[in-house]
Amino acid sequence: MPPKKGVSAAEKRDRVLEIFHESSDVFQGKDIEKLATKKGVISQAVKDVLQSLVDDNLVHMEKIGISNYYWAFPSEASVMVENDVKRLETDLAATRKRRAEVEASLEQHKAANPDTESRAQALAELNKLKKRATEVSFKLEAYRDNDPETVQAMHNIAESCKLAANRWLDNTYSLLSWCKKRFAGNEAELAKFFEEVRARPLAPRVQNTWAAS
Repeated sequence: MPPKKGVSAAEKRDRVLEIFHESSDVFQGKDIEKLATKKGVISQAVKDVLQSLVDDNLVHMEKIGISNYYWAFPSEASVMVENDVKRLETDLAATRKRRAEVEASLEQHKAANPDTESRAQALAELNKLKKRATEVSFKLEAYRDNDPETVQAMHNIAESCKLAANRWLDNTYSLLSWCKKRFAGNEAELAKFFEEVRARPLAPRVQNTWAAS
């Protein structure tokens, strides 16, 4: 015996919506659960079905006190369907008009560019040149590191860094000389201090200043 087929989500919505259209009354959630169960919709699913109908404006909901009240009238459903039909008919007319415009433009393009043998050869040559241009672009990108301008720019940066390093070295020796004169007799401590400072990594701000020097 084949397994019993369950009720689909669309069928649940239709069955719950029938409850409102059959009576035109206002219901509480618990009332809908009881009536929906008689129509084959399990009570655990009624809350979600109701919420989906409310979200689609097929059922109205108003909270009064601690209870939610639901209602829907058949006339409203028919008005919504009629509005949907009008909207779809308008969209369809706009789509047909746009299609006609595109087809007319396509025919004009075909008339101005007939499929001659020379045109086919020109298009084939164009595609070949595009493919070749793409291949050349990839090769140029691969050799960019060997580009003379790039190499020269790297050389200029290296030279600037070298000059900046020499200036900092000169300043360091000048500072060391001044400290030896100012703190005579403490040469060992000064040497140790400068060794420790030299071993420390430069702070980002100092590195940026050095690079800008």
